[in-house]
Amino acid sequence: MATSANPTRSDFEALLNEQLGGAEDGGFEGRVVKGTVTAIENGKAVVDVGLKSEGRIDLKEFARGDDDHGLTVGAEVEVYVDRVENADGEAMLSRDRARREAAWDKLENEFGENARVNGRIFGRVKGGFTVDLDGAVAFLPGSQVDIRPVRDITPLMDIEQPFQILKMDRRRGNIVVSRRSILEETRAEQRSELIGDLSEGQVIDGVVKNITDYGAFVDLGGIDGLLHVTDMSYKRVNHPSEIIEIGQTVTVQIVRINSETQRISLGMKQLESDPWDGVGAKYPIGAKLTGTVTNITEYGAFVELEAGIEGLVHVSEMSWTKKNVHPGKIVSTSQEVEVLVLEVDSEKRRISLGLKQAQGNPWEEFAEKNPVGSTVTGEVKNATEFGLFIGLEGDVDGMVHMSDIAWGISGEDALALHRKGEEVQAIVLDVDTDKERISLGMKQLEKGAPSAEGAAGGGLKRGDVVTVTVLEVRDGGLEVQAGDDGATGFIKRSDLGRDRDEQRPDRFQAGNKVDAMVTGFDRSKKPNFSIKARQISEEKEAVEQFGSSDSGASLGDILGEALKKGD
Repeated sequence: MATSANPTRSDFEALLNEQLGGAEDGGFEGRVVKGTVTAIENGKAVVDVGLKSEGRIDLKEFARGDDDHGLTVGAEVEVYVDRVENADGEAMLSRDRARREAAWDKLENEFGENARVNGRIFGRVKGGFTVDLDGAVAFLPGSQVDIRPVRDITPLMDIEQPFQILKMDRRRGNIVVSRRSILEETRAEQRSELIGDLSEGQVIDGVVKNITDYGAFVDLGGIDGLLHVTDMSYKRVNHPSEIIEIGQTVTVQIVRINSETQRISLGMKQLESDPWDGVGAKYPIGAKLTGTVTNITEYGAFVELEAGIEGLVHVSEMSWTKKNVHPGKIVSTSQEVEVLVLEVDSEKRRISLGLKQAQGNPWEEFAEKNPVGSTVTGEVKNATEFGLFIGLEGDVDGMVHMSDIAWGISGEDALALHRKGEEVQAIVLDVDTDKERISLGMKQLEKGAPSAEGAAGGGLKRGDVVTVTVLEVRDGGLEVQAGDDGATGFIKRSDLGRDRDEQRPDRFQAGNKVDAMVTGFDRSKKPNFSIKARQISEEKEAVEQFGSSDSGASLGDILGEALKKGD
């Protein structure tokens, strides 16, 4: 091959390629080749790779990955030819680069096979650490060092250990590895082996490793199980620390093993006798018991009858008189209370209790002490548009309807005579223990009022025909009063007459007088009147006296005859 008088770099490259076998093999540059150590001098190894000139490599490059004590003259080593420099063909060689190239080839194969690789953590960088994978440098993120956060990584430095390649890019020279995935895989293998030796129902000892609000983790010898707070004891446990402590050895039963998630559920109460066995016989319905309030909610309070047995006192069963009150204002936690068993459901492990039933029914007690006709004293607790509520003995209320406050005046005027907090006297008109109602009357105690026996209806009886005075005309009928100062009552629209034209309240005015029949009494013993009933009664009586069904006389004839007789 001819060359010019002034050879250039490309001329030397051409000569070198020709010496190495031509351009077909691509030359030496950028390749890993084998060379022979010809000398060791001045901290460098002189290596002959078959070029015109030998190359030199710092001995430090050998110390990082090779046994430099075995590096002797004549030793054969692999090196990377970075470039060929001057006219003498001196090669710029690198042992590190050779190792890296060889390492990349190996790592690519192992990455493809998803195999583990060995390496050493040798440095710290932002977000993680550097790992030497036999010449190739990889990045180990901080989150991939261990299963749990590691505060001090020093014990893990410069120790050969396995890693898993997560991703790699040779063109960019990037490799990301994980130590955590190896640990997780190893732990999973160990868990599988340990779980294989366990079975549901097995009783085993373990050590409390950690305590949370919902339970505790127990080490069963390399594998953890969860002891939930509800499985610690049959009795109520507010926090696991009430029962166990970290480091304590406990005997537990394996309640459940989830083969898919490899989670183990443990129990302690399962090793105790179940207090709910035979609970129906121990706590019969109607039995009065003493228990302790353990928990209070918006809908009631839980009362412990014995260790592991709790019953619920619903808010509706807490007090006879305190309605719509939060249970916390009636009882308090740790308070000892008397309760009555209302219902027992052994299957659902539920006992319904009554707090108020264990105490006397205040309406029944009031009725026993204060029969109808008795006089009572109380304070006006509230005034409504229809009457007064009076506070009575036993924390119960009685109601005085507006029509029973005073004689001779309207109910509205009577209401205006009394104020909240005023102490008044009243007579007991009626006590309905089932509906928890007490009806009272105040006007019946006034001078000249009807006797207590007839006080409830102002001395009237069902069927009496009396002359009433219209007090007020309403759409639904008439508010009337018997006599000049008798009982007030009401005539419904439908009772104003037999004919539809007569059933119009607007044909009456306040002050009008009309005869009406007493047809009954409302719950406060207020009389109900009917003009229609009086008309029907009079007609029936006339027919009986002056005619018969077969006389042939017309109703007009009969009534006419009755009128003549009356004259």
